[in-house]
Amino acid sequence: MLDNYNLDTAIRKVESFPKEGIVFYDITSILSNPEAFSYCISHMVKLYKDRPINGIVAVEARGFLFAAPVAEKLGIPLILARKKGKLPGKVIEKSFALEYGEDVIQIQKNDIKIGDNILLIDDLVATGGTLKATAELIEESGAIIEEICCIIGLPFLNNFEPLNKYKLSTLINYHGESM
Repeated sequence: MLDNYNLDTAIRKVESFPKEGIVFYDITSILSNPEAFSYCISHMVKLYKDRPINGIVAVEARGFLFAAPVAEKLGIPLILARKKGKLPGKVIEKSFALEYGEDVIQIQKNDIKIGDNILLIDDLVATGGTLKATAELIEESGAIIEEICCIIGLPFLNNFEPLNKYKLSTLINYHGESM
């Protein structure tokens, strides 16, 4: 494992995307860099290998890319949290507010067990709304959030505040500095 890998060098920063004044932190540049991707997966496995985790919930869609190899390496189930209408069968769901509207996150009903310790993984935590709704849905199912882990954190957006009842880890944080 690359303990001293500088993840910042692998993250592309796109000025004024998706709108003027926004800096977009693009994780696709991690995926196209085998060394960076390996670092992320190895680092998460190291963080959680000795923890009492029964499953990983991955948030659609980029969270799947990081959570799947971590779940496989830890030998635990991968559970998908998807937008409404993308999962077959019986689902549980949670509505949450977006900046301009509302969205719904769903998990297949039988995937979460009462008392499970869940690691929740996504690629980036911006405002925290999707992660908070997913965490609440997991808890409403009777499971426990062991921790939330994201590759990138943007604490200058006050994303830790909506998630302050959970342990939140990120591999790298950006503090609103310009490019």
